Amino acid sequence: MIAIVDYGSGNIQAVKNIYDKLGIKSYFAKVPEDLSRANKIVLPGVGSFDQAITELNDSGMREKLDELVLNKKIPVLGVCVGMQIMAKSSEEGVLDGLGWIDATVQLFDENILKIKPKLPHMGWNSIEVNEEHLILDGVDLDKGFYFLHSYHFVAKNLSDVLCLTYYGAKFHSAINSRNIFGFQFHPEKSHFNGIQIFKNFAELQHA
Repeated sequence: MIAIVDYGSGNIQAVKNIYDKLGIKSYFAKVPEDLSRANKIVLPGVGSFDQAITELNDSGMREKLDELVLNKKIPVLGVCVGMQIMAKSSEEGVLDGLGWIDATVQLFDENILKIKPKLPHMGWNSIEVNEEHLILDGVDLDKGFYFLHSYHFVAKNLSDVLCLTYYGAKFHSAINSRNIFGFQFHPEKSHFNGIQIFKNFAELQHA
């Protein structure tokens, strides 16, 4: 059963709709007890870093998520700001992130961006695979995914980088460390590719 974390941030209904159409069972988790029956977790997020982490803390689910993700190794998929709050910190705010990945979140350097309007990075962009993984099976890399962001993930270890995307310079657009996955783009807005990502995530074997 896939838990979609409902902490006040992210397009949770769009994710639920995709899983409903795929015939895959999912549900909204609003309190820590809701997470107990999850064998996979989707962590969405929109808006600012500090706002998202504050809402997650206020939901009471952060400690339970740490237990499930770090101790029980339940697979988790972070989307957009849901990915960014997996880092230790962000230039966008002052609060600590979840720290699941050794990384920071940084503002794009507009001096190196050649695409106008420069920020936010908005629209479709292709991805380049850094580390092969089953979660990318069937994905059209050239078609890519839909992005909307001004801050980007910077992983300390290249081995944690699943995909790269070029926008004036290459940035880390997807990450994977063991059971932890994060995507800067919006799979729920990326048509076939996004549906494929959610399907592949649901089918991953949990060791």
